[in-house]
Amino acid sequence: MAAQPQSILYEKAYAFAIHVVNTHQFLTESKREFVLSKQFLRRGTSIGANIAEANGAISKMDFSAKISIAYKESLEVKYWLCLLKDTGYIEPRSFDSMHTDADELSKIAFSILKTSRIGKVQLLLIWLKPLFGF
Repeated sequence: MAAQPQSILYEKAYAFAIHVVNTHQFLTESKREFVLSKQFLRRGTSIGANIAEANGAISKMDFSAKISIAYKESLEVKYWLCLLKDTGYIEPRSFDSMHTDADELSKIAFSILKTSRIGKVQLLLIWLKPLFGF
């Protein structure tokens, strides 16, 4: 396991990333598939990387932005999983396991986003303050 896990989401994302790396290795070595598996690898490992960045965020807005990216990456990885299954590169059993894990990551990240997002008006004020000096 990674050094000093920060949260349940981090731990789950780290475990998912290990599964993604192992699946990528299987796809490239056994199935000789390099294009879809590369996208899958990038998105699947990016989830945890963005959560790690969120854990070290310097502001609420920074935290929210990183969790938002992790959420979007978890949605995209489900797309690549579906494509890999529907093209016969991964078995339905493997797909089900990984898709369930990715879906859980999506739900947790979305729940965090709902409770941590700063208001749109507040965000606009942060952006406009340097321009108008208020």
